[in-house]
Amino acid sequence: MKTYKEFTITAEPFNPEILSSILWELDITGINEEVNCLKVFAEIDSKINPEKISGLLEKLKIEKLLFNFNVEENILEEKNWNKEWEESINIIEVSDNLIIRPSFREYNPKPGQLVITIDPKMSFGTGEHPTTKLMLNFIEKYVKPGMKVLDVGSGTGVLAIAAVKLGAGFAIAIDNDEWCLDNGKENSKLNSVSDKVETRLGIVHDIPEKKFDLILANIQKNVLLKISGELTKRISKNGILILSGLLESDEEDIKRQYQNSYLKMIDKNQLSEWISVVFRN
Repeated sequence: MKTYKEFTITAEPFNPEILSSILWELDITGINEEVNCLKVFAEIDSKINPEKISGLLEKLKIEKLLFNFNVEENILEEKNWNKEWEESINIIEVSDNLIIRPSFREYNPKPGQLVITIDPKMSFGTGEHPTTKLMLNFIEKYVKPGMKVLDVGSGTGVLAIAAVKLGAGFAIAIDNDEWCLDNGKENSKLNSVSDKVETRLGIVHDIPEKKFDLILANIQKNVLLKISGELTKRISKNGILILSGLLESDEEDIKRQYQNSYLKMIDKNQLSEWISVVFRN
């Protein structure tokens, strides 16, 4: 029977969102949140070990987001991972009007509610993480009929799909992970928007198109700083750029990088320690 590595991570303070965001940088296959710890899983032949995990978590200590942590490793025999995964995915009420649900859970929408079906598999973007909620709330606020949309680091494709379902004319969703390519296409099909959402494999540099009315990027700070020029040169006049994947402490660095004579920060929202910011060209 196949075996897996399991790493049990405890931390003080215990903040699953912050811990998960940095742990997904590793070559892992999944994360389960429990009452007072995270369970991180990796293939048995993976090079992931407690030392590598500790090295990442030390960065959070330097940033004073953690006081201490502990990592323990175990070897597990194969389980019914699909069953465990399905049990961990819930229906998410993003707002009064926007609902995210997996295909295997029933939901009876209230009048006027828009329901988006997302099966995340290995891709980020279920709607449950604060940064995804922040992005979706801003998409609801700023999307206009017929907009041309670019979703960079698209994961499940939820942001691009939501933009189109809320009225955008067309969206390109791009991610450099092959899992996201397949998952994005599957989710577009689930929501009957395959004709309006084009899912691509690559990075923002691979996008030849320009003049997007709405650009979305829910990625960690270091990547957003690196690709700022590539994002800003693809925004149309009066276009909107919505960024998240950011902690409250990241705001000044992001503003300094993006706010210039062409871009002006016009909006911000926050959930716990996570923020989303909006710029207009």
